[in-house]
Amino acid sequence: MGAQVAGGPADVPTSKPSRAGRDLRAAILVGAGLGAMIIVSLLTVKETFIGIVAAAAAVSTWEIANAFKKAGINIALWPALIGGQAIIWLSWPLERSGMMTAFVVTALVCMIWRFRGGSDGYLRDLSASVFTIAYIPLFAAFAAMLVVPEDGAGRAFAFIIGVVLSDVGGYAAGVFLGKHPMAPTISPKKSWEGFAGSLTAGAVGGALTVTMLLDGQWWQGALFGIALVVTATAGDLVESLIKRDLGIKDMGTLLPGHGGLMDRMDSLLPSAVASWLLLHLFVPPPL
Repeated sequence: MGAQVAGGPADVPTSKPSRAGRDLRAAILVGAGLGAMIIVSLLTVKETFIGIVAAAAAVSTWEIANAFKKAGINIALWPALIGGQAIIWLSWPLERSGMMTAFVVTALVCMIWRFRGGSDGYLRDLSASVFTIAYIPLFAAFAAMLVVPEDGAGRAFAFIIGVVLSDVGGYAAGVFLGKHPMAPTISPKKSWEGFAGSLTAGAVGGALTVTMLLDGQWWQGALFGIALVVTATAGDLVESLIKRDLGIKDMGTLLPGHGGLMDRMDSLLPSAVASWLLLHLFVPPPL
């Protein structure tokens, strides 16, 4: 039943959050829309996936810069935005060498850019700037590199599906079975039961995607899925710590039911690194 307002019509429907604190309907619709965009990019011109990654990194960088600014921390925003794009796009033709060269140059530009603010807070702002370009575009570049090989679409699908299953498995198990908090001082709603659900879904999903999409072994896929659950969970906790330190609830308001885009990227970013490393180890790209 909706809330009743004195003097107004009764039974006005309102959007209620789920037991986990989300507007579930909005979250599902937004997630489905983002997923459809990624699927279309990978099934048509897979290089457009890099454009999606680059756009997401730019928006996330903007969001985290605004969050830092509310706490009195001023990152070198324009070098981070422009350099972040260089980090991601150079990872496509030049892979690790292009990505790392762009990262180092961007860090150097951030050092010089911050000269304008003088010595007060220089180390604080510079540290936040370098952290931002490492945390967002550098990690995101590993997702972009997934699509470079001939079988890149399958690699990207394995990565995305693994993180989604970790989130869905953890959400379902946490809502219905969660009783034991995993990190109560960091993320009170995260439970060990939810983590177990993530591990189960991740291992099964990884085994299926790695064998069916990349011709790998089932045990490699299971280990891959478990690794993504660990990195996705760690990424979620890291962002929770950042938000608690800054005294904010969400990084932004762009995505209904989710918060900011950075609130969805938190688990994807470290998982992109793990995905690229493990898939290169387990299923080397075709020459």
